[in-house]
Amino acid sequence: MADSTEQADVAVVGAGGGGAVLALALAKQGISTVVLDQAAGPPQGLRGEILQPNGQQVLDRLGVLQSLPANATRTVRHFHFCRAGGKRLCSIDYNDLPAPYNRAIVTLPNVAHHAIVAAVQQQQSATLRYGTSFAGLLREGNKVVGLTTQGPEGTRTIRAKIVVGADGVFSKVREALQIPADLHRYPDGYLIAILESEEPISESFYYVGHKTILGLFPATGNKVYLFYMIPSGSMEAVKQRGIPALQQAWSQIAPQFAGLFRGLRDWSQTAYMPTGRVRTPTWVADGAVLIGDAAHAMNPHASQGRMQAMVDAMALSDLLPGCLADKDYSAKRLKEFERIRRPHVTMLQQLADQQVFYWNTGNPVVAFLRDRVFQTLDRNARLRYQVLSTTAGLRKTAPFDLIDRVIAAGFIPDCRANETSPHPKSS
Repeated sequence: MADSTEQADVAVVGAGGGGAVLALALAKQGISTVVLDQAAGPPQGLRGEILQPNGQQVLDRLGVLQSLPANATRTVRHFHFCRAGGKRLCSIDYNDLPAPYNRAIVTLPNVAHHAIVAAVQQQQSATLRYGTSFAGLLREGNKVVGLTTQGPEGTRTIRAKIVVGADGVFSKVREALQIPADLHRYPDGYLIAILESEEPISESFYYVGHKTILGLFPATGNKVYLFYMIPSGSMEAVKQRGIPALQQAWSQIAPQFAGLFRGLRDWSQTAYMPTGRVRTPTWVADGAVLIGDAAHAMNPHASQGRMQAMVDAMALSDLLPGCLADKDYSAKRLKEFERIRRPHVTMLQQLADQQVFYWNTGNPVVAFLRDRVFQTLDRNARLRYQVLSTTAGLRKTAPFDLIDRVIAAGFIPDCRANETSPHPKSS
């Protein structure tokens, strides 16, 4: 098939959490946007989705939050952290956050993403093209002026004023821009499962122990998401040991949910999620930008990876209209996006790594300190709110300074421990 060329203001590679949100945000402003994704269509696999408050804000701003089907979402207020074996260490109440985003929202697999994609497809200014791979960048001198693609319709050339790489940890756009990436693969990943409970579970539970993490999140109806830390690349070995062995391991960690674990009957109810971190020296070039995991993947301990891609998209959608109006697509102008966003994601990456050290530990001394911090948080409203607001994506700075770390470890008292959040609670 002969080559064809099309024009767009913005070309986005990757229709995931960041790319699809960016396309929708730009299209709503009348900015012509082409989004391409090598997958055959929107994701269909098992993936637990928790919308933190900052992600809810993004979807609300785009008019998508209210379109999420009620029968596929579940609001969760309480998160309980427990020692493996069942003893409660700390409870977090999302109701301490300012309304209306004072809940976590758990959705069935890919529900939020499908709603975003559906909204993109309704926009006249946006073109969403699945089954289409990024082939390379178009350049004029050092400036990116578009890209080439390969798909069912053959080779296409898209001339665009700005190219956005939203194509994940192993970004082809980042590679083509010759931006080096420090990719760290964590030694642990997660087995994810979705089970049916005999009775509805309304609260979330998170168990930590000796190199042990097991989390349970209620979804719609009687469904429960479960995630279980396993060594990276060990999924096949887990399967070979069999379902009964896995159920027994879970029951030892969370005895009160032994009945729920019997709901695992087939490996088709499970999936594996690897974990990694990406750091790059820059996110921008002349005519090009990286967002989401392509720029700054982080460990899921931060509870913010997908949310930060969405926030990236909104920040970039606020900046690009001015760039287009001024016809300035230079790295210097686009660097404003990175200036706004990098401090927050860097803090979250560092926080996630600290949590990996403490939560994933097999060292009994480190585990003792971890449990002690959880117990301090349970008694200390001020520190607990700082942690919650960070997890919710509403706090841009680290939850603890040096003095707070010493207080959290239980070495000195906190005269402000009973300070409540500055926001009124809602019912």
